[in-house]
Amino acid sequence: MKLNLIDYIIIIAYILGVVGIGVFTGLKNKKKSSEGFFLAGRNLKWPMVGAALFAANISTIHMVGLAGQGFSDGMVWGNFEWSAALLLIVLGLIFAPFYFKTKISTLPEFLERRYNPQARSVLAFISLVTAIFLHIGVSLYAGGLVFENFFGIDRYMAITIIAVITFAYAFIGGLEAVVITEAIQSVILILGASIMTILAMTMLPEVGVTNWAELKAAVKPDQLSMVHTHSSSPLPWWAFWLGIPVLGLNYWCADQTIVQKVLGAKTLEDAQRGPIFAGFIKILPVFIMVVPGIFAYVLFKDDITVADQALPELILRVLPTGLKGLMSAALLAALMSTIASGLNSAGTMVSMDIVKRKYPDTKDKTLLNIGRITILCVIIVAIAWSPLIAKFPSIFEAINDLLAVLSPPISVVLLFGVFSRKGTPKAGLYTLIFGFVLAVVAFSLDFEMIAGQRYISDVWKIHFMMKAFYMFMICTVFYFAVSAFTPKADAEVLEKLTLKNPLSFITEGKVKSFSDPRVFAGVLVFFMIILYWIFR
Repeated sequence: MKLNLIDYIIIIAYILGVVGIGVFTGLKNKKKSSEGFFLAGRNLKWPMVGAALFAANISTIHMVGLAGQGFSDGMVWGNFEWSAALLLIVLGLIFAPFYFKTKISTLPEFLERRYNPQARSVLAFISLVTAIFLHIGVSLYAGGLVFENFFGIDRYMAITIIAVITFAYAFIGGLEAVVITEAIQSVILILGASIMTILAMTMLPEVGVTNWAELKAAVKPDQLSMVHTHSSSPLPWWAFWLGIPVLGLNYWCADQTIVQKVLGAKTLEDAQRGPIFAGFIKILPVFIMVVPGIFAYVLFKDDITVADQALPELILRVLPTGLKGLMSAALLAALMSTIASGLNSAGTMVSMDIVKRKYPDTKDKTLLNIGRITILCVIIVAIAWSPLIAKFPSIFEAINDLLAVLSPPISVVLLFGVFSRKGTPKAGLYTLIFGFVLAVVAFSLDFEMIAGQRYISDVWKIHFMMKAFYMFMICTVFYFAVSAFTPKADAEVLEKLTLKNPLSFITEGKVKSFSDPRVFAGVLVFFMIILYWIFR
Protein backbone atom coordinates (compact mmCIF):
# COMPACT_ATOMS: atom_id res chain seq x y z
CA MET A 1 0.00 0.00 0.00
CA LYS A 2 1.58 3.26 -1.17
CA LEU A 3 1.30 6.05 1.36
CA ASN A 4 2.26 9.70 1.36
CA LEU A 5 5.22 10.92 3.44
CA ILE A 6 2.74 12.68 5.74
CA ASP A 7 1.02 9.35 6.39
CA TYR A 8 4.30 7.69 7.35
CA ILE A 9 5.14 10.56 9.70
CA ILE A 10 1.73 10.16 11.38
CA ILE A 11 2.23 6.39 11.72
CA ILE A 12 5.67 6.78 13.31
CA ALA A 13 4.52 9.62 15.58
CA TYR A 14 1.47 7.69 16.72
CA ILE A 15 3.39 4.50 17.51
CA LEU A 16 6.10 6.44 19.36
CA GLY A 17 3.41 8.36 21.25
CA VAL A 18 1.59 5.21 22.38
CA VAL A 19 4.82 3.51 23.47
CA GLY A 20 6.00 6.71 25.15
CA ILE A 21 2.79 7.01 27.18
CA GLY A 22 3.06 3.36 28.21
CA VAL A 23 6.70 3.67 29.28
CA PHE A 24 6.08 6.99 31.08
CA THR A 25 3.19 5.41 33.00
CA GLY A 26 5.57 2.76 34.29
CA LEU A 27 8.50 5.06 35.03
CA LYS A 28 6.46 7.67 36.94
CA ASN A 29 6.06 5.11 39.73
CA LYS A 30 9.26 3.08 39.83
CA LYS A 31 8.27 1.54 43.18
CA LYS A 32 5.10 0.02 41.76
CA SER A 33 3.92 -2.99 43.78
CA SER A 34 2.95 -6.30 42.22
CA GLU A 35 -0.73 -5.34 42.63
CA GLY A 36 -0.02 -1.97 41.05
CA PHE A 37 1.79 -3.63 38.13
CA PHE A 38 -0.67 -6.48 37.51
CA LEU A 39 -3.98 -4.83 38.54
CA ALA A 40 -3.32 -1.07 38.20
CA GLY A 41 -3.67 -0.75 41.99
CA ARG A 42 -7.36 -1.74 41.67
CA ASN A 43 -8.13 1.87 40.82
CA LEU A 44 -9.78 1.71 37.39
CA LYS A 45 -13.07 3.56 36.81
CA TRP A 46 -15.79 2.00 34.63
CA PRO A 47 -15.22 4.06 31.43
CA MET A 48 -11.57 2.99 31.45
CA VAL A 49 -12.53 -0.64 32.16
CA GLY A 50 -15.03 -0.67 29.29
CA ALA A 51 -12.69 0.98 26.78
CA ALA A 52 -9.86 -1.38 27.73
CA LEU A 53 -12.12 -4.43 27.35
CA PHE A 54 -13.04 -3.27 23.86
CA ALA A 55 -9.45 -2.51 22.83
CA ALA A 56 -8.07 -5.78 24.19
CA ASN A 57 -10.61 -7.62 22.03
CA ILE A 58 -10.45 -5.56 18.83
CA SER A 59 -7.14 -6.30 17.15
CA THR A 60 -5.75 -6.07 13.65
CA ILE A 61 -7.17 -9.54 13.05
CA HIS A 62 -10.65 -8.19 13.79
CA MET A 63 -10.33 -5.15 11.60
CA VAL A 64 -8.90 -6.92 8.56
CA GLY A 65 -10.97 -10.07 9.11
CA LEU A 66 -14.34 -8.39 9.69
CA ALA A 67 -13.98 -6.23 6.60
CA GLY A 68 -12.96 -9.31 4.60
CA GLN A 69 -15.88 -11.34 5.94
CA GLY A 70 -18.24 -8.46 5.17
CA PHE A 71 -16.90 -8.46 1.62
CA SER A 72 -17.29 -12.24 1.14
CA ASP A 73 -20.36 -13.17 3.25
CA GLY A 74 -21.82 -10.03 4.76
CA MET A 75 -23.23 -8.97 8.11
CA VAL A 76 -23.71 -12.52 9.42
CA TRP A 77 -20.17 -12.52 10.83
CA GLY A 78 -21.15 -9.50 12.90
CA ASN A 79 -22.97 -11.93 15.18
CA PHE A 80 -19.65 -12.44 16.99
CA GLU A 81 -19.66 -8.73 17.87
CA TRP A 82 -23.31 -8.42 18.89
CA SER A 83 -23.32 -11.66 20.88
CA ALA A 84 -20.36 -10.24 22.80
CA ALA A 85 -22.64 -7.46 24.06
CA LEU A 86 -24.87 -10.09 25.68
CA LEU A 87 -21.93 -12.03 27.10
CA LEU A 88 -20.50 -8.83 28.59
CA ILE A 89 -23.81 -8.43 30.44
CA VAL A 90 -23.23 -11.92 31.84
CA LEU A 91 -19.74 -10.85 32.93
CA GLY A 92 -21.00 -7.61 34.49
CA LEU A 93 -24.08 -8.91 36.31
CA ILE A 94 -23.16 -12.50 37.22
CA PHE A 95 -19.41 -13.04 37.40
CA ALA A 96 -17.97 -9.58 38.18
CA PRO A 97 -19.59 -9.44 41.67
CA PHE A 98 -18.01 -12.79 42.61
CA TYR A 99 -14.62 -11.74 41.23
CA PHE A 100 -14.66 -8.31 42.88
CA LYS A 101 -15.98 -9.35 46.30
CA THR A 102 -13.40 -12.13 46.67
CA LYS A 103 -10.58 -9.70 45.73
CA ILE A 104 -8.92 -12.26 43.48
CA SER A 105 -5.95 -11.34 41.30
CA THR A 106 -6.51 -13.99 38.64
CA LEU A 107 -9.31 -16.22 37.33
CA PRO A 108 -7.44 -19.39 38.36
CA GLU A 109 -7.52 -18.05 41.93
CA PHE A 110 -11.33 -18.00 41.75
CA LEU A 111 -11.31 -21.70 40.78
CA GLU A 112 -9.10 -22.44 43.78
CA ARG A 113 -11.72 -20.93 46.08
CA ARG A 114 -14.62 -22.70 44.37
CA TYR A 115 -12.88 -26.05 43.80
CA ASN A 116 -9.29 -26.66 45.00
CA PRO A 117 -5.69 -25.45 44.56
CA GLN A 118 -4.97 -28.07 41.88
CA ALA A 119 -7.80 -26.67 39.72
CA ARG A 120 -6.12 -23.28 39.98
CA SER A 121 -2.82 -24.65 38.69
CA VAL A 122 -4.43 -26.50 35.78
CA LEU A 123 -6.42 -23.45 34.66
CA ALA A 124 -3.32 -21.26 34.98
CA PHE A 125 -1.49 -23.67 32.66
CA ILE A 126 -4.35 -23.74 30.11
CA SER A 127 -4.67 -19.94 30.26
CA LEU A 128 -0.94 -19.54 29.75
CA VAL A 129 -1.13 -21.81 26.68
CA THR A 130 -4.06 -19.73 25.39
CA ALA A 131 -2.21 -16.45 25.92
CA ILE A 132 0.94 -17.65 24.15
CA PHE A 133 -0.55 -19.53 21.22
CA LEU A 134 -3.78 -17.61 20.65
CA HIS A 135 -3.69 -14.02 21.88
CA ILE A 136 -0.01 -13.28 21.35
CA GLY A 137 1.15 -15.80 18.73
CA VAL A 138 -1.74 -15.32 16.32
CA SER A 139 -1.66 -11.53 16.78
CA LEU A 140 2.07 -11.40 16.04
CA TYR A 141 1.58 -13.38 12.83
CA ALA A 142 -1.35 -11.18 11.78
CA GLY A 143 0.76 -8.11 12.44
CA GLY A 144 3.56 -9.56 10.34
CA LEU A 145 1.14 -10.01 7.45
CA VAL A 146 -0.14 -6.44 7.84
CA PHE A 147 3.41 -5.05 7.71
CA GLU A 148 4.22 -7.24 4.71
CA ASN A 149 1.06 -6.47 2.73
CA PHE A 150 0.74 -2.80 3.69
CA PHE A 151 4.35 -1.66 3.82
CA GLY A 152 6.41 -4.34 2.05
CA ILE A 153 8.40 -5.31 5.18
CA ASP A 154 9.31 -9.00 5.56
CA ARG A 155 6.71 -10.59 7.85
CA TYR A 156 9.21 -12.25 10.19
CA MET A 157 11.23 -9.08 10.58
CA ALA A 158 7.92 -7.31 11.26
CA ILE A 159 6.96 -9.89 13.91
CA THR A 160 10.22 -9.18 15.74
CA ILE A 161 9.72 -5.40 15.51
CA ILE A 162 6.16 -5.59 16.83
CA ALA A 163 7.21 -7.89 19.66
CA VAL A 164 10.03 -5.58 20.78
CA ILE A 165 7.87 -2.43 20.69
CA THR A 166 4.99 -4.01 22.61
CA PHE A 167 7.30 -5.72 25.08
CA ALA A 168 8.80 -2.35 26.00
CA TYR A 169 5.73 -0.75 27.56
CA ALA A 170 4.12 -3.99 28.78
CA PHE A 171 7.38 -4.84 30.64
CA ILE A 172 7.79 -1.41 32.19
CA GLY A 173 4.26 -0.09 32.67
CA GLY A 174 2.14 -3.09 33.68
CA LEU A 175 -1.66 -3.13 33.51
CA GLU A 176 -2.04 0.62 34.04
CA ALA A 177 0.06 1.31 30.94
CA VAL A 178 -1.85 -1.32 28.99
CA VAL A 179 -5.24 0.12 29.97
CA ILE A 180 -4.31 3.76 29.30
CA THR A 181 -2.89 2.98 25.86
CA GLU A 182 -5.89 0.75 25.09
CA ALA A 183 -8.30 3.56 25.95
CA ILE A 184 -6.47 5.90 23.54
CA GLN A 185 -6.46 3.24 20.84
CA SER A 186 -10.19 2.60 21.28
CA VAL A 187 -10.97 6.24 20.52
CA ILE A 188 -8.69 6.29 17.47
CA LEU A 189 -10.05 2.98 16.16
CA ILE A 190 -13.69 4.03 16.45
CA LEU A 191 -13.06 7.50 15.03
CA GLY A 192 -10.95 6.29 12.09
CA ALA A 193 -13.26 3.40 11.19
CA SER A 194 -16.33 5.65 11.45
CA ILE A 195 -14.85 8.24 9.09
CA MET A 196 -13.86 5.51 6.62
CA THR A 197 -17.40 4.08 6.70
CA ILE A 198 -19.04 7.47 6.11
CA LEU A 199 -16.67 8.33 3.24
CA ALA A 200 -17.23 4.92 1.62
CA MET A 201 -20.99 5.48 1.90
CA THR A 202 -20.69 8.85 0.11
CA MET A 203 -19.03 7.03 -2.82
CA LEU A 204 -21.97 4.63 -3.37
CA PRO A 205 -23.90 7.03 -5.68
CA GLU A 206 -20.94 6.82 -8.08
CA VAL A 207 -21.94 3.19 -8.80
CA GLY A 208 -25.67 3.88 -8.88
CA VAL A 209 -26.55 3.11 -5.25
CA THR A 210 -28.60 5.90 -3.66
CA ASN A 211 -31.00 4.05 -1.31
CA TRP A 212 -31.46 0.85 0.72
CA ALA A 213 -33.31 -0.99 -2.07
CA GLU A 214 -30.53 -0.28 -4.56
CA LEU A 215 -27.92 -1.38 -2.01
CA LYS A 216 -29.75 -4.70 -1.48
CA ALA A 217 -29.85 -5.20 -5.24
CA ALA A 218 -26.12 -4.50 -5.56
CA VAL A 219 -24.92 -7.01 -2.96
CA LYS A 220 -25.04 -10.80 -2.70
CA PRO A 221 -28.15 -12.56 -1.35
CA ASP A 222 -28.29 -12.31 2.47
CA GLN A 223 -25.20 -10.09 2.57
CA LEU A 224 -27.19 -7.52 4.58
CA SER A 225 -28.77 -10.08 6.92
CA MET A 226 -27.56 -11.00 10.41
CA VAL A 227 -29.56 -14.24 10.50
CA HIS A 228 -28.89 -17.05 8.00
CA THR A 229 -31.41 -19.89 8.12
CA HIS A 230 -30.00 -22.02 5.28
CA SER A 231 -27.50 -24.82 5.99
CA SER A 232 -25.20 -23.69 3.17
CA SER A 233 -24.42 -20.50 5.12
CA PRO A 234 -20.88 -20.18 6.51
CA LEU A 235 -22.53 -19.39 9.85
CA PRO A 236 -26.01 -20.97 10.22
CA TRP A 237 -27.95 -19.44 13.12
CA TRP A 238 -28.36 -22.72 15.03
CA ALA A 239 -24.63 -23.53 14.91
CA PHE A 240 -23.74 -20.03 16.03
CA TRP A 241 -26.15 -19.79 18.98
CA LEU A 242 -25.27 -23.28 20.22
CA GLY A 243 -21.54 -22.62 20.02
CA ILE A 244 -21.18 -18.97 21.02
CA PRO A 245 -22.08 -19.43 24.72
CA VAL A 246 -19.26 -22.00 24.96
CA LEU A 247 -16.66 -19.77 23.31
CA GLY A 248 -18.02 -16.59 24.88
CA LEU A 249 -18.12 -17.78 28.49
CA ASN A 250 -14.47 -18.72 28.26
CA TYR A 251 -13.34 -15.65 26.33
CA TRP A 252 -15.38 -12.89 27.99
CA CYS A 253 -15.87 -14.30 31.50
CA ALA A 254 -12.86 -16.55 32.20
CA ASP A 255 -9.97 -15.33 30.02
CA GLN A 256 -7.40 -13.55 32.18
CA THR A 257 -6.47 -11.25 29.28
CA ILE A 258 -10.00 -9.85 29.26
CA VAL A 259 -11.16 -10.16 32.87
CA GLN A 260 -7.99 -8.64 34.31
CA LYS A 261 -9.48 -5.21 33.52
CA VAL A 262 -12.49 -6.02 35.71
CA LEU A 263 -10.23 -7.24 38.51
CA GLY A 264 -8.52 -3.84 38.46
CA ALA A 265 -11.81 -1.93 38.96
CA LYS A 266 -12.03 0.57 41.83
CA THR A 267 -15.53 -0.35 43.05
CA LEU A 268 -18.10 -3.07 42.46
CA GLU A 269 -20.15 -0.62 40.40
CA ASP A 270 -17.11 0.05 38.20
CA ALA A 271 -16.54 -3.70 37.82
CA GLN A 272 -20.16 -4.13 36.66
CA ARG A 273 -20.69 -1.01 34.58
CA GLY A 274 -17.38 -1.37 32.72
CA PRO A 275 -18.30 -4.61 30.90
CA ILE A 276 -21.82 -3.35 30.10
CA PHE A 277 -20.32 -0.13 28.71
CA ALA A 278 -18.04 -2.30 26.57
CA GLY A 279 -21.18 -4.13 25.42
CA PHE A 280 -22.58 -0.88 24.03
CA ILE A 281 -19.29 -0.21 22.22
CA LYS A 282 -19.38 -3.74 20.72
CA ILE A 283 -22.47 -2.72 18.73
CA LEU A 284 -20.26 -0.47 16.61
CA PRO A 285 -17.89 -2.95 14.85
CA VAL A 286 -20.74 -4.34 12.73
CA PHE A 287 -21.35 -0.87 11.27
CA ILE A 288 -17.77 0.43 11.11
CA MET A 289 -15.86 -2.80 10.31
CA VAL A 290 -18.22 -5.33 8.70
CA VAL A 291 -20.42 -2.91 6.70
CA PRO A 292 -17.38 -1.19 5.11
CA GLY A 293 -16.45 -4.62 3.72
CA ILE A 294 -19.90 -4.76 2.09
CA PHE A 295 -19.33 -1.27 0.67
CA ALA A 296 -15.96 -2.48 -0.65
CA TYR A 297 -17.81 -5.28 -2.47
CA VAL A 298 -20.17 -2.79 -4.12
CA LEU A 299 -17.42 -0.29 -4.99
CA PHE A 300 -14.32 -2.36 -5.73
CA LYS A 301 -15.35 -6.01 -6.26
CA ASP A 302 -13.69 -6.09 -9.68
CA ASP A 303 -10.35 -5.05 -8.19
CA ILE A 304 -10.31 -7.26 -5.07
CA THR A 305 -9.29 -10.89 -5.60
CA VAL A 306 -8.88 -11.93 -1.95
CA ALA A 307 -11.40 -10.90 0.72
CA ASP A 308 -8.76 -9.70 3.18
CA GLN A 309 -7.73 -7.05 0.64
CA ALA A 310 -11.00 -5.21 1.36
CA LEU A 311 -9.69 -3.09 4.26
CA PRO A 312 -6.38 -2.09 2.61
CA GLU A 313 -8.34 -1.16 -0.52
CA LEU A 314 -10.75 0.97 1.51
CA ILE A 315 -7.93 2.74 3.33
CA LEU A 316 -6.08 3.42 0.09
CA ARG A 317 -9.02 4.56 -2.05
CA VAL A 318 -11.45 6.10 0.42
CA LEU A 319 -9.39 7.94 3.03
CA PRO A 320 -7.52 11.20 2.31
CA THR A 321 -3.85 11.76 3.06
CA GLY A 322 -3.29 11.95 6.80
CA LEU A 323 -6.27 9.77 7.63
CA LYS A 324 -4.60 6.93 5.69
CA GLY A 325 -1.68 7.18 8.09
CA LEU A 326 -3.89 7.48 11.16
CA MET A 327 -5.95 4.42 10.19
CA SER A 328 -2.82 2.40 9.42
CA ALA A 329 -1.40 3.43 12.79
CA ALA A 330 -4.67 2.38 14.43
CA LEU A 331 -4.31 -1.06 12.86
CA LEU A 332 -0.87 -1.48 14.37
CA ALA A 333 -1.97 -0.03 17.70
CA ALA A 334 -4.90 -2.45 17.88
CA LEU A 335 -2.45 -5.27 17.36
CA MET A 336 -0.15 -4.05 20.13
CA SER A 337 -3.00 -3.65 22.63
CA THR A 338 -4.01 -7.31 22.23
CA ILE A 339 -0.43 -8.53 22.58
CA ALA A 340 0.24 -6.28 25.59
CA SER A 341 -2.87 -7.59 27.36
CA GLY A 342 -1.74 -11.16 26.74
CA LEU A 343 1.74 -10.46 28.08
CA ASN A 344 0.47 -8.79 31.25
CA SER A 345 -2.00 -11.60 31.98
CA ALA A 346 0.71 -14.23 31.44
CA GLY A 347 3.03 -12.49 33.89
CA THR A 348 0.20 -12.18 36.41
CA MET A 349 -0.73 -15.87 36.28
CA VAL A 350 2.82 -17.17 36.63
CA SER A 351 3.56 -14.86 39.57
CA MET A 352 0.25 -15.20 41.40
CA ASP A 353 -1.07 -18.64 40.45
CA ILE A 354 2.14 -20.64 40.32
CA VAL A 355 4.91 -18.96 42.32
CA LYS A 356 2.90 -17.25 45.06
CA ARG A 357 0.58 -20.24 45.51
CA LYS A 358 3.50 -22.61 45.99
CA TYR A 359 5.67 -20.14 47.91
CA PRO A 360 3.23 -17.78 49.70
CA ASP A 361 6.02 -15.91 51.53
CA THR A 362 7.64 -14.73 48.30
CA LYS A 363 8.51 -11.03 48.52
CA ASP A 364 6.46 -8.55 46.49
CA LYS A 365 9.51 -7.34 44.56
CA THR A 366 10.40 -10.92 43.65
CA LEU A 367 6.88 -11.54 42.32
CA LEU A 368 7.15 -8.39 40.23
CA ASN A 369 10.49 -9.49 38.77
CA ILE A 370 9.15 -12.99 38.05
CA GLY A 371 6.21 -11.44 36.22
CA ARG A 372 8.53 -9.36 34.07
CA ILE A 373 10.80 -12.32 33.32
CA THR A 374 7.69 -14.29 32.34
CA ILE A 375 6.70 -11.51 29.93
CA LEU A 376 10.12 -11.80 28.29
CA CYS A 377 9.97 -15.60 28.05
CA VAL A 378 6.40 -15.58 26.71
CA ILE A 379 7.17 -13.11 23.93
CA ILE A 380 10.13 -15.26 22.83
CA VAL A 381 8.01 -18.45 22.71
CA ALA A 382 5.20 -16.61 20.89
CA ILE A 383 7.65 -15.32 18.27
CA ALA A 384 8.86 -18.89 17.69
CA TRP A 385 5.28 -20.25 17.38
CA SER A 386 3.79 -17.48 15.23
CA PRO A 387 5.18 -18.67 11.84
CA LEU A 388 3.31 -21.99 12.27
CA ILE A 389 0.03 -20.07 11.95
CA ALA A 390 0.76 -20.15 8.21
CA LYS A 391 -0.04 -23.89 8.31
CA PHE A 392 -3.72 -23.10 8.96
CA PRO A 393 -6.05 -22.35 6.02
CA SER A 394 -6.47 -18.80 7.39
CA ILE A 395 -5.86 -16.72 10.51
CA PHE A 396 -9.58 -16.78 11.23
CA GLU A 397 -9.63 -20.58 11.18
CA ALA A 398 -6.56 -20.70 13.42
CA ILE A 399 -8.41 -18.64 16.04
CA ASN A 400 -11.57 -20.71 15.71
CA ASP A 401 -9.74 -24.05 15.92
CA LEU A 402 -7.92 -23.02 19.09
CA LEU A 403 -10.92 -21.40 20.82
CA ALA A 404 -13.35 -24.18 19.88
CA VAL A 405 -11.27 -26.87 21.61
CA LEU A 406 -9.87 -24.92 24.58
CA SER A 407 -13.13 -23.25 25.68
CA PRO A 408 -15.49 -26.17 26.56
CA PRO A 409 -13.94 -27.46 29.83
CA ILE A 410 -13.32 -23.93 31.15
CA SER A 411 -16.88 -22.85 30.34
CA VAL A 412 -18.25 -25.96 32.07
CA VAL A 413 -16.38 -25.49 35.36
CA LEU A 414 -17.06 -21.74 35.40
CA LEU A 415 -20.76 -21.91 34.51
CA PHE A 416 -21.75 -24.79 36.77
CA GLY A 417 -19.36 -23.68 39.49
CA VAL A 418 -21.47 -20.55 39.94
CA PHE A 419 -24.93 -21.80 38.91
CA SER A 420 -24.91 -25.26 40.52
CA ARG A 421 -24.09 -26.38 44.05
CA LYS A 422 -23.71 -29.99 42.91
CA GLY A 423 -20.27 -29.47 41.37
CA THR A 424 -17.58 -30.95 43.59
CA PRO A 425 -13.92 -29.89 43.96
CA LYS A 426 -12.66 -33.01 42.18
CA ALA A 427 -15.22 -32.56 39.40
CA GLY A 428 -13.79 -29.12 38.65
CA LEU A 429 -10.22 -30.41 38.61
CA TYR A 430 -10.84 -33.60 36.62
CA THR A 431 -13.04 -31.81 34.07
CA LEU A 432 -10.27 -29.32 33.32
CA ILE A 433 -7.74 -32.14 32.85
CA PHE A 434 -10.14 -34.32 30.83
CA GLY A 435 -11.22 -31.36 28.70
CA PHE A 436 -7.64 -30.31 27.97
CA VAL A 437 -6.72 -33.84 26.85
CA LEU A 438 -9.87 -33.87 24.69
CA ALA A 439 -8.81 -30.48 23.26
CA VAL A 440 -5.36 -31.78 22.30
CA VAL A 441 -6.93 -34.78 20.54
CA ALA A 442 -9.51 -32.65 18.70
CA PHE A 443 -6.90 -30.06 17.70
CA SER A 444 -4.54 -32.76 16.40
CA LEU A 445 -7.32 -34.34 14.31
CA ASP A 446 -8.00 -30.98 12.68
CA PHE A 447 -4.39 -29.80 12.21
CA GLU A 448 -3.06 -30.85 8.83
CA MET A 449 0.58 -30.85 9.96
CA ILE A 450 -0.24 -33.61 12.47
CA ALA A 451 -3.14 -35.60 10.98
CA GLY A 452 -2.40 -35.11 7.29
CA GLN A 453 -5.84 -33.60 6.75
CA ARG A 454 -8.59 -31.80 8.68
CA TYR A 455 -10.75 -34.71 9.81
CA ILE A 456 -13.33 -32.87 11.92
CA SER A 457 -13.85 -29.91 9.58
CA ASP A 458 -13.30 -31.39 6.11
CA VAL A 459 -13.94 -35.14 6.42
CA TRP A 460 -16.69 -35.24 9.07
CA LYS A 461 -18.06 -31.82 8.03
CA ILE A 462 -18.58 -30.59 11.60
CA HIS A 463 -18.87 -26.80 11.88
CA PHE A 464 -16.36 -25.34 14.33
CA MET A 465 -19.18 -23.89 16.47
CA MET A 466 -20.85 -27.30 16.67
CA LYS A 467 -17.49 -28.83 17.58
CA ALA A 468 -17.35 -26.48 20.57
CA PHE A 469 -20.95 -27.35 21.52
CA TYR A 470 -20.40 -31.12 21.32
CA MET A 471 -17.24 -30.90 23.42
CA PHE A 472 -19.11 -28.74 25.97
CA MET A 473 -21.83 -31.38 26.29
CA ILE A 474 -19.24 -34.16 26.73
CA CYS A 475 -17.46 -32.14 29.45
CA THR A 476 -20.80 -31.37 31.14
CA VAL A 477 -21.71 -35.07 31.37
CA PHE A 478 -18.21 -35.81 32.71
CA TYR A 479 -18.48 -32.97 35.28
CA PHE A 480 -21.75 -34.14 36.81
CA ALA A 481 -20.75 -37.81 36.63
CA VAL A 482 -17.65 -37.10 38.70
CA SER A 483 -19.71 -34.89 41.03
CA ALA A 484 -22.06 -37.78 41.73
CA PHE A 485 -19.23 -39.94 43.13
CA THR A 486 -16.97 -37.43 44.89
CA PRO A 487 -17.28 -35.40 48.12
CA LYS A 488 -19.22 -32.13 47.99
CA ALA A 489 -17.70 -28.70 48.46
CA ASP A 490 -17.89 -27.03 51.87
CA ALA A 491 -21.26 -25.41 52.59
CA GLU A 492 -19.53 -22.10 53.37
CA VAL A 493 -17.82 -22.09 49.95
CA LEU A 494 -21.08 -22.84 48.16
CA GLU A 495 -22.85 -20.06 50.07
CA LYS A 496 -20.24 -17.46 49.09
CA LEU A 497 -19.45 -18.53 45.52
CA THR A 498 -22.69 -19.81 44.00
CA LEU A 499 -25.97 -18.13 43.14
CA LYS A 500 -28.88 -18.78 45.50
CA ASN A 501 -31.10 -19.22 42.45
CA PRO A 502 -30.47 -18.80 38.69
CA LEU A 503 -32.07 -15.31 38.60
CA SER A 504 -30.79 -13.89 41.87
CA PHE A 505 -28.33 -11.66 40.01
CA ILE A 506 -31.40 -9.76 38.75
CA THR A 507 -33.86 -10.09 41.61
CA GLU A 508 -31.62 -9.39 44.62
CA GLY A 509 -31.68 -5.81 45.83
CA LYS A 510 -33.92 -2.93 44.75
CA VAL A 511 -33.22 -0.85 41.66
CA LYS A 512 -32.68 2.58 43.21
CA SER A 513 -31.59 4.65 40.20
CA PHE A 514 -31.00 4.65 36.46
CA SER A 515 -27.29 4.11 37.16
CA ASP A 516 -27.99 0.59 38.45
CA PRO A 517 -26.03 -1.88 36.24
CA ARG A 518 -29.22 -3.90 35.74
CA VAL A 519 -30.86 -0.87 34.12
CA PHE A 520 -27.83 -0.39 31.85
CA ALA A 521 -28.04 -4.06 30.92
CA GLY A 522 -31.77 -3.83 30.20
CA VAL A 523 -31.26 -0.87 27.88
CA LEU A 524 -28.50 -2.77 26.07
CA VAL A 525 -30.71 -5.85 25.62
CA PHE A 526 -33.49 -3.63 24.25
CA PHE A 527 -31.11 -2.13 21.68
CA MET A 528 -29.91 -5.58 20.65
CA ILE A 529 -33.49 -6.82 20.09
CA ILE A 530 -34.29 -3.80 17.91
CA LEU A 531 -31.08 -4.22 15.88
CA TYR A 532 -31.67 -7.91 15.27
CA TRP A 533 -35.24 -7.14 14.21
CA ILE A 534 -34.02 -4.55 11.70
CA PHE A 535 -31.23 -6.71 10.23
CA ARG A 536 -32.89 -10.13 10.56
